Amino acid sequence: LQWSSPPEAIECFKSQEIWFAPPQFYELCRLCNFSSLHELHKFSSDRALEGCERWMPVMLTASDGSVQLLPGDELYPEDPDYTGEKKIIMSTDKKVENLMKDGSVFHRIVIKSINSLAVYVNIQAKYKHMNPLMINSDCSDYSICL
Repeated sequence: LQWSSPPEAIECFKSQEIWFAPPQFYELCRLCNFSSLHELHKFSSDRALEGCERWMPVMLTASDGSVQLLPGDELYPEDPDYTGEKKIIMSTDKKVENLMKDGSVFHRIVIKSINSLAVYVNIQAKYKHMNPLMINSDCSDYSICL
């Protein structure tokens, strides 16, 4: 066990010292917006009464990877299968790169392999939430790797 800041944890993920599931990677990218615990606490206190929403990622399988679509993404279904009862399978013959080139409204996690994740968000967050930094685990400098 070791304590790490969100950027440090992401660096450990990039170097394959540790692994995070896509939702945890997304949240670490969101935590990278805050430079201190005090700043995070102030943000969470200020927006505490704003509300929240239920999210259900929807998996879109591409020919060379997959994409977890989140609410607000242009490919996110209007009526997502929250329970798994409908057994809806979304897939495409397109490559992930083409899905990204063809799109314009993103709220997604691109998964090329177990250790290759990228967060893409260009929508306005609801309830005064903070969008995650767009980080690609394949890049060494996440400030330029979108």
